[in-house]
Amino acid sequence: MAITSANQLELLQTAEAVAREKMIDPGVVVEAMEESLARAAKSRYGADLDIRVKIDRKTGRATFTRVRTVADPEAIENFQAEVDPDQARQIVAQARPEVVVLEASAPVFDEEGNEVERRKIHRFILRAPTETDRMLMEGVDQSVEPQVGDEIIDEVPPVEMGRIAAQSAKQVILQRVREAERERQYEEFKDRVGTIINGIVKREEYGNIIVDVGRGEAVLRRNDKIGRESYRPGDRIRAWVKDVRRENRGPQIFLSRTAPEFMAELFKMEVPEIYDGIIEIKAVARDPGSRAKIAVVSHDPSIDPVGACVGMRGSRVQAVVNELQGERIDIIPWNEDQATFLVNALQPAEVSKVVIDEEAGKIEVVVPEDQLSLAIGRRGQNVRLASQLTGLDIDIMTEEEESQRRQAEFAERTKLFMDALDLDEFFAQLLVAEGFTSLEEVAYVDPEELLVIEGIDEETVAELQARARDVLEEQNRKALERARELGLEDSLAEFPGLTPQMLEALAEEGIKTLEDFATCADWELAGGWTTVNGERHKDEGILEKFDVSLEEAQQLVMNARVQLGWVDPAELETGEEEAEAVDGEATEEA
Repeated sequence: MAITSANQLELLQTAEAVAREKMIDPGVVVEAMEESLARAAKSRYGADLDIRVKIDRKTGRATFTRVRTVADPEAIENFQAEVDPDQARQIVAQARPEVVVLEASAPVFDEEGNEVERRKIHRFILRAPTETDRMLMEGVDQSVEPQVGDEIIDEVPPVEMGRIAAQSAKQVILQRVREAERERQYEEFKDRVGTIINGIVKREEYGNIIVDVGRGEAVLRRNDKIGRESYRPGDRIRAWVKDVRRENRGPQIFLSRTAPEFMAELFKMEVPEIYDGIIEIKAVARDPGSRAKIAVVSHDPSIDPVGACVGMRGSRVQAVVNELQGERIDIIPWNEDQATFLVNALQPAEVSKVVIDEEAGKIEVVVPEDQLSLAIGRRGQNVRLASQLTGLDIDIMTEEEESQRRQAEFAERTKLFMDALDLDEFFAQLLVAEGFTSLEEVAYVDPEELLVIEGIDEETVAELQARARDVLEEQNRKALERARELGLEDSLAEFPGLTPQMLEALAEEGIKTLEDFATCADWELAGGWTTVNGERHKDEGILEKFDVSLEEAQQLVMNARVQLGWVDPAELETGEEEAEAVDGEATEEA
C-alpha cells in the first residue's frame, strides 16, 4: 500500500472517524499513524536509521524524513543516526544553498529520565526553501555551522507497505488509540471520586458487578454490595465512586454501596439544607443493609437538623431508606459535649450516667437494668454503631454492676491502706471516702488536705505521712534490688525520670540499658490504641500502670537519645520552634 494523493485525505477522514467513535483527540490518532508509517519505513530503509513521518493536518500528505543528530565523536553509538561535527559541516556545505536552517528546542534529561530543561538547537533541513520555510527562516542566521546537539534532516521517498507492514501499522494505531481512550477515561473519572454515579448493570463476574457508567466500566465488588442485593443485566444502579486507579489493563473504577460516605451523599441529594451547608453531617456509622446512625448539626438555630433530614412525613429519610434496601436509619443530633453526644447516639436506650476517660479514648455508660439489652442492641449492633459514630470505646454496664464495681474498688483501696499503713478499717475508709487512692497521694499531699478529715490532728497527719513514706521507700528499695537482679545496668538506673518500680517493669521486659530504652517507641511505654477494620484494640504499655502519658514517654525516650548523643539538642530545639511557629500560624488563621 503506497500513500498516494488519492488516499491522503482518506487518512485524515479515518482519523476523525476513529476519534469520534472513541471520543479522543483526532491528533492522537494521527500521531499513531505517523508512528506506524515510521516503523514501516525503518523496516524498508534500516532499523538503525532515525526515520520520522509527519502528516499534514490539512492535506493529509505524509512526509518521510531521515534525522541525523550531531554528537560528540567519542559519544557516537549509532553511526546511522548520529554524525560528528566535521561530517555534519561537510553534509551541510555540499547541500548549500538548498538548506533551510530553523531554530528549535530540545529536552535535557537527568539520570532518571526526567526532563529538567530545554535548550536551543538548530535544524538543518536539506531542501530548497518553500514559502512557509521563508517565513520561519526570518531572524535565523542561515550561515551558522552545525554544533553538537543540532539535527540534519533530509527527505526520503515514501515507502510501499506490504501486508505484514500494514498489519503492524494497524496494531500500532489500535494500541495508541486504546492508550488514549484509557487516559481519557482516567482523567474523566478521577475527579469524580467521592461522588455518586448512576450506571447500568452489564454482567456479574465471580460475585462482582460490572457496571456501564457511560464512557467506561466500573466494578462493584462483592464486599461493597449491600448483603441481600442482587442484580440482573440491564438493571439501573446508583453507587458511590470509591477509587479510580491506573492499571496495566486500563483505569479501574471501583464503586461502593456499603461505604458510610454513600449514605451521606444520598442525604445531601435529598436534603437541600445539607447541600447548601446549613446542616452539616458530622459522622456516619453503618451496618450495611441493616441499620445506620448519622449525626447532624445545624448552623442555623432556627432549623432543626433532625426534622429537616426526616422531612415531611418522613419523605426525605424514606427516599434514602428505599435506596439502601430498607436500612433503618437513626438521625442523631450532634453535640460538642462528648457525653451528651453519646447519650444521643445510644438512642432509643436511656442512659443514667456517662464516665469518660479521654486519655484512653474510652467511655463507660451506666444504664438501668431494663435498658441494657436495648442499649447493646441485637448482636451488639446499637453500641457498635454508637462507638463508630463517637470514635470511642464504649463499655456498657447496669447500675447494679457499677455499684458492685465501686464497692470492690472501695474495699480494695481500704485494704491497701489498712495493710500498708497499719490502720483500722474505719480510718482507712475515711481516707478512701476523701478521694485518696494511693500511698503516694497520702505521703506527699499537702497536710492541709488531710487535716480536713474529721478527727485528724497535725500529729496524726505527720505520723500517717511518715508511715506512707517509709512504706514507699521500702518498696522502692525492693524494686531496685529486683531490677538489678534481672540485669539492670547503672546507665539506665541513674537516668532521671524513672522510678524504681518503673525500672523493675522495664527490666522484666528485657530493657536493661540506656541504649535499650532509647530504642523504645513512645506507645510501647505508654500504651495506646490501634484501629483495625473500624475496631479499636488496646496496646498495653510497659509503664502504662504508672500513668505515664504518651507525651511523657516521648520526652523520656528523646532525653535518652540526647544523652547517648544520637540526637543533637540544637536540632531538637529548632524542630520545636518550627512546630510552635506552625501552631501559631494555624491559630491566627483560625
